[in-house]
Amino acid sequence: MLQQNEFESIIQRRRSNRRFDDATAVPDAVIKKALEHAILAPNSSNMQCWEFYWIKTDAEKDRFANYCLGQGAARTAKHLVVFVTRGDLWKKRAKWNRDRILQGIDGEPSKMQKRGLDYYGKLMPLAYANDPIGILTTARRLMSFFGGLTKPFMRFGGKADQRITVHKSCALAAENFMLSIAAADFDSCPMEGFDAKRVKKALHLPCGAEINMIIGVGKGTPEGVWGPRFRVPYEEVVKVI
Repeated sequence: MLQQNEFESIIQRRRSNRRFDDATAVPDAVIKKALEHAILAPNSSNMQCWEFYWIKTDAEKDRFANYCLGQGAARTAKHLVVFVTRGDLWKKRAKWNRDRILQGIDGEPSKMQKRGLDYYGKLMPLAYANDPIGILTTARRLMSFFGGLTKPFMRFGGKADQRITVHKSCALAAENFMLSIAAADFDSCPMEGFDAKRVKKALHLPCGAEINMIIGVGKGTPEGVWGPRFRVPYEEVVKVI
């Protein structure tokens, strides 16, 4: 019950604050711990196709605040963190997972270990690989169609499905980050208003990387909260079957 009460307090504490107190610093240790918590977020197949860019120097914060269209949550932030999807790193991440399984094998691999090796050695390449003319995309869609005729089947196809997967995982990491910031008694604001092209260029990101969101962090001010929090009624969004 104590943990539940503490979590309730953190959930209620977290608000998107759009103007931070200039006089209150946020210790680096708070950001580092929040990023460690972000890394612990659930993610698809433990592929961890993400990167987090911590913007902390005044010059870089000014530059990225401009890329965030000058909005207050960026201009007044003590730290900015850019959450980036890296679906293009799937081969590296699949190999990392497979190597972890191999390191745990002493003698003949167990049934579970064999399944893990096949999962990262065969299924992940099938799920993430692409080719210039879309042969793999067509193959995945055909597998999904025919496999789904007689039983429930994972429906996956091309790059759009892959992008959705990595963006969902990255967003879960961002939520972990913001809850950690709230637990440390500081505030955050996730931003979708930014020039993604300029942000990618500034971070020297490859074509396959995408910006998921940018989060400003600081000590919130009363004027940074735009009124009371309200949501669509529970009964309207929750469907009990």
